[in-house]
Amino acid sequence: MSLTLKTVDAGGDLAAVMGDIGQRARAAARQLALAATSDKDAALNAMGEAIRAAAPAILSANAEDVAEARSRGATSAFIDRLALNDERVAAMAEGIAVVAGLEDPVGALIDAWDRPNGMRIERVRVPLGVVGVIYESRPNVTADAAALCLKAGNAVILRGGSDSFRSARAIHAALADGIRSAGLPEDAVQLVPTRDRAAVGLMLEGLDGAIDVIVPRGGKDLVARVQAEARVPVFAHLDGNCHVYVDKGADPGMAKAIVLNAKMRRTGICGAAESLLVDRAAAPKLLAPLIGMLIDAGCEVRGDAETQAADSRVKPATEQDWATEYLDAIIATKVVGGVDEAIAHIERYGSHHTDAIVTADHIAAEKFLREVDSAIVLHNASTQFADGGEFGFGAEIGIATGRLHARGPVGVEQLTTFKYRVRGSGQVRR
Repeated sequence: MSLTLKTVDAGGDLAAVMGDIGQRARAAARQLALAATSDKDAALNAMGEAIRAAAPAILSANAEDVAEARSRGATSAFIDRLALNDERVAAMAEGIAVVAGLEDPVGALIDAWDRPNGMRIERVRVPLGVVGVIYESRPNVTADAAALCLKAGNAVILRGGSDSFRSARAIHAALADGIRSAGLPEDAVQLVPTRDRAAVGLMLEGLDGAIDVIVPRGGKDLVARVQAEARVPVFAHLDGNCHVYVDKGADPGMAKAIVLNAKMRRTGICGAAESLLVDRAAAPKLLAPLIGMLIDAGCEVRGDAETQAADSRVKPATEQDWATEYLDAIIATKVVGGVDEAIAHIERYGSHHTDAIVTADHIAAEKFLREVDSAIVLHNASTQFADGGEFGFGAEIGIATGRLHARGPVGVEQLTTFKYRVRGSGQVRR
């Protein structure tokens, strides 16, 4: 593996460097849009193999990033998002292989119809063009975004977080080796070679028309900046204030398993549950066991008066707690008066990301699934399934919480748009 990426200093050179990256991405996007599926899949398979071969270098770079984060006092949840190990590197490579095995969306016929004048109209999928991905501490996004964009025929410009800078460089170097070995343009996947935050601003301006869409993946501050400054379309990935509502019809054993997994499997991911709502009719039987289970597992519980009364270890919840994405072993808990009150609470405080109901009551479940306005709504399953890999997409760039173009896990299909092909036989309009 050749680590060819160079860093640049802030200042006058940055605008020129970023402009060059944009122009090279635009040229690569044109080539990728016309690339055969077999060529893209060959590149993806080579990228996966390069990740496996580069595992020692990737883990070494990541160890430096983790050590630096620890020296600054980063939380355990933050370290969990940042840290790589043999299993996670292997999962990156496997994710790329899954993407290679997906159907190629480019050129797929979405719909077709004939007009009375004899014209044939077809709607077909085409790449978006150049995708700018701005992300924070999770280095695996480097590989996920690269694989998905390439499969969908897009070039991608990656701007990773300062905390994962070394890890992202090592991953990118392996990806570039794989792309190059397969004969596709190496500029199809570029990594911004600086920690300078001014590079983000230049991307948000669009790099003189080179970037077609921005995908932010990070915390509220990043997403707020992107939404405020972007001059190109944005796939919004807002914070994941995810809820689990335990209905009176819930099976106690299932409720405990789902709540524990949703909160504690990995507390630092966007699909982790941040709020627990318990039906008042179920509270005498389920509230104390659920709270006790979470506290015993190392989770801090902040609750309303009824929750505090169920366990003296519960801390008082504030109004802000109901709307907070903790990304840590903390959960806000409230007793609600049934499914309607749960839905109203989620509508007021949620982030339209992922919310779940636990119940054996089919009517309550269908009401929840129909009325909760989130990108992902689950019945009797953990919120931690909010993941492109779990949806069969191989990977994801993020979970889009907006309503335009893409919503939920952003995979290869969501990274395309469409155009119309019209076939005539000499028709003219009268």
